[in-house]
Amino acid sequence: MTNRLILACFVVLCGTFSRAQYLAEVKRPNGVEELYQAGERAYRAGDHATAIIFFDRVLEQEDDHVNAMLQRGFCQSLLKNYEGAVKDFSAVIHLKKDHTWAYISRGSAYKKLGKNELAIADFNSVIAMDPKNEEAYNDRGWARKATGDQVGACKDWSTSKRLGNAEAKIILTNNRCK
Repeated sequence: MTNRLILACFVVLCGTFSRAQYLAEVKRPNGVEELYQAGERAYRAGDHATAIIFFDRVLEQEDDHVNAMLQRGFCQSLLKNYEGAVKDFSAVIHLKKDHTWAYISRGSAYKKLGKNELAIADFNSVIAMDPKNEEAYNDRGWARKATGDQVGACKDWSTSKRLGNAEAKIILTNNRCK
């Protein structure tokens, strides 16, 4: 990594550089890994739009870079582009059928889009792979509630609580689950 790039990243993380200055400074990172790391730094700095630019550039060079797809999906979700997020998480799942975070993240994006049955299917996939995944039960509970299945939602939140989810007790109380 060049001194110029290091300085640019430091200044961005300290908040004294604008996005345009940052992009100009790191306009030509060399190689996939340097582009990916630049995307990660932008992501951690909260500049999700810039991170997407870097992850796009990674994927232009290496179209099966799972981490760039996943991180770009997270950025898409944070920018409320849930359709784009679904596309990225689906691409990750296509390459890695057992990627639980991609299923959970895609399920969450589906839920934001009001596609609760698809969300439930993704959370079911996670639970089939990892029956102790408290987050999948918790998220499936919210999707079930959105479909009107209060009993199923309460069962999921109860399971999530049993598996160690500290917030599930509050969810159970607030949703009048017995």
